[in-house]
Amino acid sequence: MKVASWILCATLAVAFGLFAGNAAYAQAPSSAPTSSVTVQKLPPVGATQDSATFDPDKATNAYLAQVSGEARAKSDAYFEGRNEILPAVDAAYAIVVSGLLLFLRISSRMRNIAQGITRIRFFQVPIYVVLYTVLTVVLAFPLTVFEDFFREHQYGLSNQNFLQWFGDFGKGFAINIVASTIILTVIYAVIRGARNTWWLWGTLVVVAFMAFGALIYPVFVAPMFNTYTPLKEGALKEQILSLARSNQIPAKNVYEFDASKQTKRISANVSGFLGTTRISLNDNLLNRTSPREVKAVLGHEMGHYALGHNYTGFTWFGLVFLAGFAFVNWGFRSLTGLFGGNWDVRTIDDPAGLPIIMALASLYFLIATPVTNTITRTIEAQADIFGVNTAREPDAFATASLKLSEYRKLDPSPWEEFIFYDHPSGRNRISMMMHWKAEHLNDPDVKAGPVSPQ
Repeated sequence: MKVASWILCATLAVAFGLFAGNAAYAQAPSSAPTSSVTVQKLPPVGATQDSATFDPDKATNAYLAQVSGEARAKSDAYFEGRNEILPAVDAAYAIVVSGLLLFLRISSRMRNIAQGITRIRFFQVPIYVVLYTVLTVVLAFPLTVFEDFFREHQYGLSNQNFLQWFGDFGKGFAINIVASTIILTVIYAVIRGARNTWWLWGTLVVVAFMAFGALIYPVFVAPMFNTYTPLKEGALKEQILSLARSNQIPAKNVYEFDASKQTKRISANVSGFLGTTRISLNDNLLNRTSPREVKAVLGHEMGHYALGHNYTGFTWFGLVFLAGFAFVNWGFRSLTGLFGGNWDVRTIDDPAGLPIIMALASLYFLIATPVTNTITRTIEAQADIFGVNTAREPDAFATASLKLSEYRKLDPSPWEEFIFYDHPSGRNRISMMMHWKAEHLNDPDVKAGPVSPQ
């Protein structure tokens, strides 16, 4: 499914993953190493740390040293495979599948089927898209199963058997086929209407769908996969709601969802906008972390809302899509000039040319990985700073970051982080927390808080 529908997947990844769900602390579903990470508990409150002798760099290294050996090796291996190798495999797979559909004229035959059903060009597109989506999802299924089921179990995080996983896959496929049909039908209508400037108007369409996705995600999409219930009353809930009120977040409740039926990873988000804002945290976060860590994570998530990252993201990713559509427009005309006769595809408004668009887009987004990652990594770093200023829990944020090392390489090289990281690395996040702490050690709450390792 990841290599089947680029426009859908890219749009939903932005709308649902970053700007709708803002599950920034845990990322999209991903696996952890077989050897689980064990993080020492924070020292008791009431201990003090001398501001004159506290060294933030030593504290950072001491925290990082708590994850070593097999756990660190497996974490590195998982991340390198998932984020550095498989994206190139996915793109190559998408290009090969597109080539087969074109050179074997399977795509043109699907277009002919659509034309045989109706003469109205507008309705030919959704018929073609349904056929295309079903076929490409089937062709990509072996790779999807390997990446999202077998590899997840290999690294020991998934809690699902195959039938349970396939059930969620089926729900995702249903969303995929409906959303891709709607989005592509509208984009092809724009192509027919705008001709040479379709890539400008197409960008506005995609941004509009991103905003719509952010609006409906917490209300209609997320509950399809998990059950959301109000967090039980208590001190933690009051603290979270107090943080929300102090940062003008219009949420009157906090929700817990049962992610443990799928995964062991911790997660939280402040999702939605324009009246659908919801604060949610999964049961793994509640069960695997301390109240201080929960506050630290939620402070980060609230940063996305308070700093307007929905709108920042729509703007920056809109520009990424603008460049992408311009590239697709140029590449389509160049390729059909060479092979259009072999493919029975001549013009970009012909739905039979969709595999060309998908192949070009797959190549474009692979090349643009450092750009898209830099956008999200910058946004996440801003949320980190907001979170520690709001929750004032630098050590709790550090220990929570160590727990995320179950699926994220903690200490990459600078170039590796620049290219492949959509969040700051564990080292940089913990360093940020310790340097913040160094500047606030004389504040009463920080001075009386946990003592960082040295």
